[in-house]
Amino acid sequence: MRRLAFALFVLLAVPVLMGASHPAPPHRASLDEADRVVLDAISARLNELATVKGEFTQINPDGTTSEGTFFISKPGKMRFEYKPPTPTLIVADGRTVAVANTKLNTVDRYPLSETPLGLVLGNEVDLKNDTALVSIEHQQGTIVIGARSNANMSHANISLVFSDPGYELRQWTVIDNQGLTTTVALRDLVAGAALSPSLFLLPDKNPFARHTQE
Repeated sequence: MRRLAFALFVLLAVPVLMGASHPAPPHRASLDEADRVVLDAISARLNELATVKGEFTQINPDGTTSEGTFFISKPGKMRFEYKPPTPTLIVADGRTVAVANTKLNTVDRYPLSETPLGLVLGNEVDLKNDTALVSIEHQQGTIVIGARSNANMSHANISLVFSDPGYELRQWTVIDNQGLTTTVALRDLVAGAALSPSLFLLPDKNPFARHTQE
């Protein structure tokens, strides 16, 4: 479960790289005017999303897959539910991130400010000027952004795939410190969804007891 939680922390952090105070990497992305226009458009698209819900499929390093449902309400709130048999639930309530193991009936909590999740759940995305950006690649039907999750890295360990046109986040891939790759694909996204506040109540020893969507 800790690997799943770590992967999600990193994966969720960089799609909205919000001007984090990273020192500039040795190999900063070289941006032409077309790149700048696209990054501004992607940033604007992300900033428009006050709430969003959808489904996800996670491809784990050993080739197995996990699926689930996610909910995001900016600023500061999110919920990622993994479907059985993966016993994981991750919730942020604006101040705290809770990672629950529904099989072991345990809950670990972390200050939101001490995790990368504080980046994705904010309201001011500016990819063009974020020093975590390492590369941008224009492919047929997609834009692929390479980014680093650590201020000391000079290379990208995360790739983010956006649709082109539309600039909807479709997929991300992260490589961890052991060189293992995790990919998350998003689908059935609903922007502007009405989300119940109860979705973002931190789990206790019965983490699904308070999951009630309006």
